[in-house]
Amino acid sequence: MINVLDHAFKHPLKLEENAAMPFNGGINRQGYQCGLVWGAALAAGAQAYHVHGSGPQAEAAAIIATQRLVDSFRAQFDNVNCLEITECEMQSMMQIFKFLIKSGAGVGCVRMATKYAPVAYREIDATLSEESIEAPAPPVSCAALLAQKMGASDLHSVMAAGFAGGIGLCGGACGALGAAIWIHGMNRLEEGISNKELLSSVSDMMDRFAAIADYEFECSEIVGRKFEDIEDHAGFLRDGGCSKIIEALAAD
Repeated sequence: MINVLDHAFKHPLKLEENAAMPFNGGINRQGYQCGLVWGAALAAGAQAYHVHGSGPQAEAAAIIATQRLVDSFRAQFDNVNCLEITECEMQSMMQIFKFLIKSGAGVGCVRMATKYAPVAYREIDATLSEESIEAPAPPVSCAALLAQKMGASDLHSVMAAGFAGGIGLCGGACGALGAAIWIHGMNRLEEGISNKELLSSVSDMMDRFAAIADYEFECSEIVGRKFEDIEDHAGFLRDGGCSKIIEALAAD
């Protein structure tokens, strides 16, 4: 999805697109938000950077675009989580085989991508065509803040921004974790590791994250609520919210 949208916006990003692979199956086949949503959020962030540059306004634009991406995805497919959509756990190669081959469901995922891509493009383009987007005082996005602490570029920080609050503030799997996985993926792929090695290292990251976050993965469970809007989320960060998790992920 990120590959399709990046090319549609005429800003292809090969490394960044390849590093999004661990989002397949809802983060390394864990059943959280569909990988199409993660990929679309990254593409929205990339386009937000090209329109607004770096900083709070670009991050806010990426979050707003991602909110709309989540809403449009849910409207089309009734749910944003891979497990609920596929009704299949994919924790072993046999389960994956049954899902992709025997059930024919893999074709369904391709059809979903084909159906969702033009909708995602329109949502991103419409959001970023708005004349003004108000932004609160930084930090705006937990995921962008984590990216910055990991030494990511301005482009990559804005690309990750839409992950905030469990992707577009929807309360799903932790956006800071998603950003850490993606940046880790770019770093490791540049080192020349294989896809299999990358997925194994992501599993190790998730195990360490679980211990840090009291074995909760969803933002709304970790924080105890969903965020009302961007200002609510930014205020939470300014008050030190999730600082333990962000610092631990950055150090890891």
